[in-house]
Amino acid sequence: MIERLITFDGTLELLRQPFVQTALIAAAVLGLAAGLLAPLIVTRGMAFAVHGTAELAFTGGAAALLVGVYVGLGAVVGAVLAAIVFGLLGLRQRERDSVIGVVLAFGLGLGVLLLALYPGRAANKFGLLTGSIVSVDSTNLWLLAGCAVVVVGVLLVWYRQLLFASADPEVAAARGVPVRLLSPVFAVLIGLTTALAVPAVGAILVLAVMVTPGAAAARVSSNPVVVTVLAVLFAEFALVGGTVLSLAPGLPISGYVATLIFLCYLVCRLIGRVRKPVSG
Repeated sequence: MIERLITFDGTLELLRQPFVQTALIAAAVLGLAAGLLAPLIVTRGMAFAVHGTAELAFTGGAAALLVGVYVGLGAVVGAVLAAIVFGLLGLRQRERDSVIGVVLAFGLGLGVLLLALYPGRAANKFGLLTGSIVSVDSTNLWLLAGCAVVVVGVLLVWYRQLLFASADPEVAAARGVPVRLLSPVFAVLIGLTTALAVPAVGAILVLAVMVTPGAAAARVSSNPVVVTVLAVLFAEFALVGGTVLSLAPGLPISGYVATLIFLCYLVCRLIGRVRKPVSG
């Protein structure tokens, strides 16, 4: 009982710290961007693309760490380059997986090499893989906020076209939807959000926040608006809740975030089974 009170008091004390408040705001912003994109990622079958983009964001962050520039910027550059490659070279489903696999393997190997060459603290290397609350500073927050504005703006303009192209790209193209343009645009949105998730949750578990909220929401509804709202709520719950839970132990937030969002997925699967099986 005493240990629980100490842990609770320690968490309250940490919540008063400016760097923790910055991290919580960043988690909320990231939850919004990831939750908005997650249903479209699931519908388009791009979970593997998110994984590949995360590995290239890790490579870019490792390169930035080695040369001494802002890690978040390096992660963004690496992820956007990967997204452009995936968007331009992997337009067809049968091409996409092979392109992602080739680029992912190269990026991961190069990233590990760059980290091995980095002479600094091991904690910085570890943070790129598992995330670190102290890596989210005011600069990272502004960069994340800017990217979230871009994501929201693009979705406001092209959401219906993206949804149509995701559900049935051939019919969408026949109806005049610019599918070939939207594919790289959407890939870049994934790249931006994924890159900014890497410093917070780490390259290993980016899938937890970029895919699982959409997969969970799709289990309980087929309405695109409802699914999107639920995905945002799930992402916010996992990211903000995981950040708070990680404070007292002082451990990386990735494990807590992954656990919370997985619980959301299990509950949604159970609800879907009790009500009516939902495809996908």
